[in-house]
Amino acid sequence: MAITSANQLELLQTAEAVAREKMIDPALVIEAMEESLARAAKSRYGAEMDIRVSIDRKTGRATFTRVRTVVEDELLENYQAEFTVEQAKQYMENPEVGQQLIEEVPPVEMGRIAAQSAKQVILQKVREAERDRQFEEFKDRAGTIINALVKREEYGNVIVDVGAGEAILRRNEKIGRESYRPNDRIRCYIKDVRREQRGPQIFLSRTAPEFMAELFKMEVPEIYDGIIEIKAVARDPGSRAKIAVISYDGSIDPVGACVGMRGSRVQAVVNELQGEKIDIIPWNEDQPTFLVNALQPAEVSKVVLDEEAGKIEVVVPEEQLSLAIGRRGQNVRLASQLTGLDIDIMTEADESARRQAEFEQRTKLFMDNLDLDEFFAQLLVSEGFTNLEEVAYVEVDELLVIDGVDEDTAAELQARARDVLEAAAKAALENARALGAEDSLIDFDGLTPQMIEALAKDDVKTLEDFATCADWELAGGWTTVDGERHKDDGVLEPFEVSLEEAQHLVMTARILLGWVDPADLEADAEEDANGELAEESEA
Repeated sequence: MAITSANQLELLQTAEAVAREKMIDPALVIEAMEESLARAAKSRYGAEMDIRVSIDRKTGRATFTRVRTVVEDELLENYQAEFTVEQAKQYMENPEVGQQLIEEVPPVEMGRIAAQSAKQVILQKVREAERDRQFEEFKDRAGTIINALVKREEYGNVIVDVGAGEAILRRNEKIGRESYRPNDRIRCYIKDVRREQRGPQIFLSRTAPEFMAELFKMEVPEIYDGIIEIKAVARDPGSRAKIAVISYDGSIDPVGACVGMRGSRVQAVVNELQGEKIDIIPWNEDQPTFLVNALQPAEVSKVVLDEEAGKIEVVVPEEQLSLAIGRRGQNVRLASQLTGLDIDIMTEADESARRQAEFEQRTKLFMDNLDLDEFFAQLLVSEGFTNLEEVAYVEVDELLVIDGVDEDTAAELQARARDVLEAAAKAALENARALGAEDSLIDFDGLTPQMIEALAKDDVKTLEDFATCADWELAGGWTTVDGERHKDDGVLEPFEVSLEEAQHLVMTARILLGWVDPADLEADAEEDANGELAEESEA
């Protein structure tokens, strides 16, 4: 049948009905109809033609038009939809490139195949509109909790109904071995919303630490109001968790508020998480203090923090060791996740043995290199000297405080230490040259002979090689992969070169080579300083 023979208002009524059923804009349905009619017209008039259809939003009348565009002579490709300026003069006055000639053409007869094709186009457009609406509805809800209805289970993954579509709770996002039946109601955390080729995908989780944080926000009004803040969460889903909280109101105990009267608040969260035990810990800006809290219920004797390495040593009494580590290392693992530090736990006996080994190692170092007897070497170690450089270049007064050391003895000690250091430096430099180190690297200020030797062993033999190094390649660092910290060894790390020192050395080398303009660095530094001042003034 011809489009003109149809009830024109029926098009609008159909569009309204479909839009209402699918909860999408009626204009999108009409646009889909226009596109489907245009396709049917192209199959009648020719696929090369630019046929467009416009449906009047008030009357439902469909207008078919053919569009031809004026193009430059050398760009003419489609003779059915394009023509040159010369050809266009037959139809319009003073034609210009880019102008369009729009002519109305007769409506087409909609055969069975064309009608089926039009239906497919409309369905596809409606489906895309539904997906867009679903994505727009959920994209801003990532990071919140949603109540869902279980529909089915596929290969361990749970498919749930979230009202405007479906979402997926993957098996690795479920707590323990929990299973669900169709029509069960579950509460999940919206972890991610992504637009994919098959439509928007909503990924849910019940194991995410954020899920626990959001549950506490629902149960504890003080957290919702911002009086109490959750600073960190670490979970072993279904088994145990630790949550660190801080109160911004001195009259409110953050731990007590989260526990609730007779444990009612925390118990509601525990029940939702299948009996997961929760340790609520007060947050502290001081990392060692916070770690002592995080390792509860174990008692800690001493904490030694290495801020640069992000590592911490914890000393506990012998009887507290198993409690501090926890079953299968659970307690220390959760404490590590909570604090973001690598934790090394040892007993008081282990620490004493390690310190004794360090003492003996340093004693032997001074005995072998300075030709001292054991007693005198032990005196140096007891006074805090750890290496030959400290003995060689320390102020003489610091040596004179040692019993039995006068000015002559101190001078002799320093002379011996310097002779050993100079011999070691000479040997290292000779070895570096043998390995291929060039003068451009050897003459560079800031590198000791031993550093140059280490660089040459790592195939860094010229100043150009050194200038291409990253700061972490020299000083070392830490990389976090899947929540676990991994150590990156640096070439100059044994010489205690910090990340800042490595950055300075590399930048100096690049300036010397002319790769970087110092003026640009000054401009960047000034811009950063101005930005910080602006942020402070806004605050």
